[in-house]
Amino acid sequence: MVYALIVPLVILLVIVIVVIASISSLLFAVKQQTVAVVERFGKFKTLAQAGIHAKLPWGIDRIAARIQLRLIQSDILVEMKTSDNVFVNMNVSTQYRVNEQNIKDAYYKLTNPVEQIKSYIEDALRSAVPKLTLDALFAKNDEVALEVQKQVAEEMGSYGYIIVKTLITKIEPNSEVKQSMNEINAAQRKQDAAQMLANANKIQVVTAAEAEAEKDRLHGVGLAQQRKAIVDGLAQQINEMKQTGVELSEESIMSILLINQYLDTLNQFASKGNSTIFLPAGAEGIQDLRTQMLAALEASKK
Repeated sequence: MVYALIVPLVILLVIVIVVIASISSLLFAVKQQTVAVVERFGKFKTLAQAGIHAKLPWGIDRIAARIQLRLIQSDILVEMKTSDNVFVNMNVSTQYRVNEQNIKDAYYKLTNPVEQIKSYIEDALRSAVPKLTLDALFAKNDEVALEVQKQVAEEMGSYGYIIVKTLITKIEPNSEVKQSMNEINAAQRKQDAAQMLANANKIQVVTAAEAEAEKDRLHGVGLAQQRKAIVDGLAQQINEMKQTGVELSEESIMSILLINQYLDTLNQFASKGNSTIFLPAGAEGIQDLRTQMLAALEASKK
């Protein structure tokens, strides 16, 4: 009796398990930004987008792969030689994604897209880097990356992949070359500093010379104006004395004015704190000055 009850229950349990397994194998879910490649008996059948889908159970239909549609970044390290025979290590980052219009080719034509992209990048760099010197490679970093991106994108486009961006993130020569470059830069900076210092000293010297020349020029102008004023004053005083009706010869008037000027000069000399002055030993010294002055006056009349 008990055996008769157990057998149907076991059969029912097996049926339930088979049904549940069949239902679970009939349905499958696909995540967002993912596409499932469905095959039937090993042959491509369809692409399943995000959501719940049904397929035939027991291996008739199977999910061959789930393809990511999101942006993927691959970082590679390559060694190249520049035109000036410098070996450099270059870090290249490539951002790519599967073309949603060509997912079938992206899955069936390439088994390892990362390695394929790396090979194309190395090939593109081999045609670009050897044309440039090390300095030019640093200067044209973006141009080289753009050229590599265009070449790789053209090749990978036929396999269903889109190359979004290619960046050369690092260019590093060997340690000896780096040390030499640092020494060259240090020497150049010292040379620039010495040149700037020399230019500054030159400007300082030239400025001082110009200032001294301007000082001498202004001193000469002032002295000329002072002498002119003295001459004008003497001429005015002579005219005034003649107008008063004083009957004096030009020599007498000149003697009086000369003595007066001589005394004024002594007053000015004393007013500036000077305590020593060399004068003629006798009154005939002033007579000598008067004689020289009259000689100069007669010469100016000729």
